Amino acid sequence: MNCPYKTRKRRWSPLKTLAVLAFLSMACAAATVRFMTAGQVAPDLLSQADTVLRQMSELTGLPIKSSLKKQIISRAEVEKYLRENLHADMTPQEMHIQEATLQAFGLVPPDFDLEKFLIGFYTEQAAGFYDPHRKTMFIADWVEPDMQRLVLAHELTHALQDQSYDLEKFLKAVRSDDDASGARQAVVEGHATAAMIQEMIAPMKLEDMPSLEPLMAPIIQQQLEEFPAFTHAPFFFRFQALFPYIQGMGFMQHGLQAGGWKKVNSLFENPPNTTKEVFEPEVYFEKQPLPRISLPQPAALREMPGLNFLVENTMGELGYYELLGQLISEDEAKSVATHWLADRYLLYERAAAGPGGTRGSLPYILVSQSRWSSSDAALAFLRDYQSILAGKYPELAPDPRSSSDLFIGQANNGQVILLHKGDECVWTEGIPAAQAEAMLGWLKSR
Repeated sequence: MNCPYKTRKRRWSPLKTLAVLAFLSMACAAATVRFMTAGQVAPDLLSQADTVLRQMSELTGLPIKSSLKKQIISRAEVEKYLRENLHADMTPQEMHIQEATLQAFGLVPPDFDLEKFLIGFYTEQAAGFYDPHRKTMFIADWVEPDMQRLVLAHELTHALQDQSYDLEKFLKAVRSDDDASGARQAVVEGHATAAMIQEMIAPMKLEDMPSLEPLMAPIIQQQLEEFPAFTHAPFFFRFQALFPYIQGMGFMQHGLQAGGWKKVNSLFENPPNTTKEVFEPEVYFEKQPLPRISLPQPAALREMPGLNFLVENTMGELGYYELLGQLISEDEAKSVATHWLADRYLLYERAAAGPGGTRGSLPYILVSQSRWSSSDAALAFLRDYQSILAGKYPELAPDPRSSSDLFIGQANNGQVILLHKGDECVWTEGIPAAQAEAMLGWLKSR
């Protein structure tokens, strides 16, 4: 496709449309948000919605089971809505855990305010969303007339998804597993994006076209430079926001080729459980098995006084892609993360000036285990993560026991141990001296 957007005039191409119809993919909200520039809402916008709803029902094969509530919303109301939704969906402790996890992995600085960031990030240029809790489609009062139909096509597909599959229940079914939640978000957004594109390119069929995913990412990144909050956000948030749309649409295009809209609609009943299946659709559609990791809490940490257990979770291929992409390079992420097979991590919190740490250092203990497609792939990740550790802890001093398969180092917040064993990497950070030997033995026994 050629992109005719060559001047600063308001000319919109299909690919420009994809760039500005962006995303609310955070697990703390069941709605989605679109980004675009200021304009005017056509007087008959809401009346168009019923017509578009019928057309999207015919396109996707999802039936209309009830009438749709519709509402125009202002920018101030969008921000208020997002803030209220965030507070309703996440307790302060859950927000703290999300913030602590990002800090522990080195993706944000210690003073990062996650709530403030999320509100600003997703309010920027927000233009429309469907809320499955209120069963209402909201559209902003500044959407340009030539964009309204595409916004409606996407959001009304969400309404149809909700009427058949209960989006709120679907998205929250695996809330304790970040990787599985990310895969479900990609189903919801990829399905709606594929439907929007199909509506846009008719009578051509999306399943008959070559993969659009490689074309979308670079053009979208270029076009999103006009959005300051997005442009200046850490790589983690930018990729997290785009993943359900770009990789999710690619996954759906593969599904359409496997069996049309009946096949992709069935994904709501049997969704992928990992983001690897979204990155690599053949893993899902060819039913390739993936291993699972069980990571028990180490006895040395269970017995440690003043230590609070925060969370056990899975990063998935998406999380490792974002980690490597932000802290090394996206090229390295593309090279290494695709070899991910399974992982699990544990996160603990202690007083900042507690045992093994100094005041001002990160108050977290991180324990993680990951499995890769081969021993060489695991070793490649070990070397990458050793580089990440050097950046995270500039004061890190290596221990004489370190080798090509084992790194032991001392940082301000405690000891770091990173071990390569066959096709796995296991590591821990922030371990006090009193628990260091026990943790080294535990890691070797995994």
